[in-house]
Amino acid sequence: MSSAMSFYDSLLRLGAATLIGAAIGFNRDLHGKSIGVRTLGLVGLASAIAALAVTAGAAGDFNPASRVVQGVLTGVGFLGAGVIMRGNDHIRGLTSAACAWVTACLGLVCGLAAWPVVAVGTVLVFVLLIFGGPLERAGHRWLEMPEAPHQGGAGGDRDGPGRGCGTPG
Repeated sequence: MSSAMSFYDSLLRLGAATLIGAAIGFNRDLHGKSIGVRTLGLVGLASAIAALAVTAGAAGDFNPASRVVQGVLTGVGFLGAGVIMRGNDHIRGLTSAACAWVTACLGLVCGLAAWPVVAVGTVLVFVLLIFGGPLERAGHRWLEMPEAPHQGGAGGDRDGPGRGCGTPG
């Protein structure tokens, strides 16, 4: 970003990051998760602000930008760790933590004005969020053997059959 960056360019970059984060947060909120519109909107906005702040004085030197990206993603990792909960027989919050991380990435990319990456990344995030759960559940039903007893937690275990707290995913 040069010092000649217009107000409208800044508005576009910061606004896009905020709206994308808020939209991802809305999906999480609709699914009853503790991370929602405000949290992920702020993650996207903060990441874009960090990217814009460092690129403003970079003048072609992307070493400072690289360090900011690394710092933002490390910090968001701690935020994501805060939403992961371990229950008796399952882990909850992994998708919300991943949403915080991908929102930060999309915010950084908005700040860097890499619009094709923003567009494709946003579409892929929503494809995964909308169709990933039903696809996982269908896969579990398809792989479940009819004569085998149902394993895992209670009947409403969203992690699927046989997936205890030590199983990733």
